[in-house]
Order: sequence, then C-alpha cells, then structure tokens
Amino acid sequence: LKLKHHNRYPYSSIISRKKFSWPKKKKLAFYIAMNIERFSFGEGKIHTPSYTTPQPDVRNYGWTAYGLRVGIWRFFDLIDKLKLPACYLVNSSIYDHGLEIIKKIRKRKDEIIGHGRTNTESQGELSLEKERELIIEATETIKKNEGKQPKGWMGPWISESYNTPDILQENGYKYLMDWPMDDQPIWMKTKRGKILTIPYPVEINDAPAMLYRHHTPKEFAQMFIDQLDVLLEMSEKYSVVCGLSLHTFIVGQPFRFKYLKKMLEYVKNHKKKKKIWFTRPGEIADYVYKKKIKKKIF
Repeated sequence: LKLKHHNRYPYSSIISRKKFSWPKKKKLAFYIAMNIERFSFGEGKIHTPSYTTPQPDVRNYGWTAYGLRVGIWRFFDLIDKLKLPACYLVNSSIYDHGLEIIKKIRKRKDEIIGHGRTNTESQGELSLEKERELIIEATETIKKNEGKQPKGWMGPWISESYNTPDILQENGYKYLMDWPMDDQPIWMKTKRGKILTIPYPVEINDAPAMLYRHHTPKEFAQMFIDQLDVLLEMSEKYSVVCGLSLHTFIVGQPFRFKYLKKMLEYVKNHKKKKKIWFTRPGEIADYVYKKKIKKKIF
C-alpha cells in the first residue's frame, strides 16, 4: 500500500535540525491571533455555542456579531494595558461593516492577515477559478485600504484546496497558517517557488476547545499555561513558536474574558519572559526570510 503524499514538504524531525535563535537570542516566539469574522445573515456557515436553528438563525448570527460590537473592544483594552502585540485574521467584509475596528488595529500598528471574505464560506470547497477569485478579492480589499499587501493568509475555517499554497504564493503571500504540523516555521513547495508556514494552534484555540470539545474557560486557560510552560522548557533544545488563537465572540464573552486576562498576564509576567519574543507572524516570517533559516530547518 502506497499512501498519497502532498509533496509540499519532506519529513523532518525537529530533533535533527540545525539550531537557531530568534532575535536577541530569544528561544520562544509568542504571538496572539485574534480572528475577526463576519457572517452573512440568513445563509451559509456560522459558529454556534450550542446548535443552529432554521434560517434566519438570529441567535447565532447575533452571538457572532457580539464579538465585533463588544468583545473585540475588551480585547483591545486588555492588550493595550499589557502592551502586547497582536495579529488579526480579518474577513475582508469587515471593511464594509466594522471600519472602527480596522482603525484601532492601524493605531496599534498591529498586523492584518488575510482570512477570506467571510466565514460564511469555505474556500476548500471551491473550484480553482472560484478560489482564486476569493483570494484575489479579499487581498485587493486589504491592499486598497491598507496600502500594502498582507504577508500572511489563513483560510476561512482553516480550509484549503489542493491549489491553495500555489494561488497564495502567486498572489504575493509570504506565508500561510493552515497547516498545524510543526512547532517551527516550515517551507512548502509551490508550483512557482516556495511559501512559508507559520505554526498555528488548532487545540490552543478557543473555538474547538470551548465550542466543540466543551472545555471550560478555566480549563482552556490551564491548557494554554501548560502549553507555554512545556514549549519554553523544550525551547532550550530548539527554538519554537507558540501561538494563541482567539475569536472575538468567544473570549469576548465576560465569563471567558476573565480567564483570557489571566492567560495574557501569565505570559507577560512569566519568570522566563526574557526568553520570549513577543511578536507577530509577519515578523516571524520576515526573520526567517532575512536570516535564510530555511537552510537550518528544512
């Protein structure tokens, strides 16, 4: 039996790679990723804390909208107070319905990452032509408003087709975040060159943890704390990336926000914080490209 293989990258054990450090000899790169998602009313996919209802599903639509109206602003206040950088996985439709949020991101000088047009749709289900149209439309909206190409992409619902890395690389993207197969950035082959993958957590992620596996906010906070501590310990052997994935309508809820505050205070005040590079995915990618770390980890 011969299993199919994607041929995007070869097998490589983390223990066999040449060692490297992040800037200023830091060992762990930590970033916060906040998903800023908008949904279409009365149709398509949507997140839910329990179950969906017949369309128009006003309960779940309103619950997701709460994140844009209230939850994100709690988050901004917290990271402003803690002086932490962040990145945002942004549905391009936010530019039509939430410009105040975008202005705040600009003021903070944080990173905007392409995240499709809306999480009502999933790009992995589309034809080559339709997927290319989605990526180009979302990208052009960000470029038009921000005056520059976004460096990174995360597919809506972490969805990809067999063509996604090729389309992204052809449209100017430096990295993607859909493949959770490593603790270090990894180079992937494309039809016309290469693209970098930045580790993005599917477990230290508030959506699957609390909506689908039904962990409590307290349990989720402990999961993150344990993840950080173990990665910090392991980073003595090889430098790694630790991400925290969030959604405005999940951790933006008051009873969960209480534990988000504890999580971010924990990492900011960690006894080993001198070994932590508080950063964003785009800065991680820039460092890998600049230092040509591909020769060390691929």
